[in-house]
Amino acid sequence: MNASVLVVEDDAALCELLTWNLSAEGYEVRSTGDGEEALLMVREQQPDAIILDWMIEQVPGIEVCRQLRKDKETARIPIVMLTARGEEEDRIRGLKTGADDYVTKPFSPRELMARIEALLRRSQPSLAGETLRIGDLELDPVSHRVRRGEEAIHLGPTEFRLLRYFMERPNRVVSRHQILDGVWDMDTDIDERTVDVHIRRLRKAINSSGEGDPIRTVRGAGYSFEAA
Repeated sequence: MNASVLVVEDDAALCELLTWNLSAEGYEVRSTGDGEEALLMVREQQPDAIILDWMIEQVPGIEVCRQLRKDKETARIPIVMLTARGEEEDRIRGLKTGADDYVTKPFSPRELMARIEALLRRSQPSLAGETLRIGDLELDPVSHRVRRGEEAIHLGPTEFRLLRYFMERPNRVVSRHQILDGVWDMDTDIDERTVDVHIRRLRKAINSSGEGDPIRTVRGAGYSFEAA
C-alpha cells in the first residue's frame, strides 16, 4: 500500500511541483488550494500525511491545522506546515497549533520529501519495516507474522493487509470505502460487502482464544481498531 499525501496549496505551480515530486516518490496524492475543501477531503478520506500552506483561501492553514488536531479521528495525521512566514514567532505558533514540522519558502523539494518520509516512519512504523504493536497484538510487516500474546496467528494475504491497515490507524473510524481504497486499492470487482466478509474472517482469527475484540463496528460509519 502506498502512503497517501494531501497537498493544501493555492499556488497552482507549486502545487503541481509538489504533486509531481510526491508521485515520483510513489505517494498517492490529492490536492486543493482551499482550506474548507481540505477539511472536507480529510474527513471523506483521511490521508497518511498533509502538506499544509499557511496562507490559503477560505480557511487559513493554521486554522485547518487547529481543527484537525481538535478532532480525535484526525488528531494523529502528520502535518507539515509550508509557508513564507519564516519568523521565529510564526514557527512557534505553527508548532504549538499542532504542526509536526515547519518548512519555509523557498525550500528544497528533496528536503521536503525527506521530512515527509521521516514523519511517516514515525507515524506508521511498518513503512520502515518495524513491528506494529497494539495491545497484545503484534504484526511484523517484513516476515508477515502475526502474534497475539504468545500465540501465532495465521492469516491469509487479504486479512493480513486488513489487519495492517487497521493497526496503522488505531482509534480512527474508517469507512468501508476507505478500507476498500487502502486494502484493495479500489478494485472495481470488489464491493463494500466484501469488507464485512473479510473483517468477520479477521475477527475469527485474532479472537480465536476468546480475547477481547479490538475491531469495533461503528454503526453507520464503518470500523475502528482499538486496543482490547
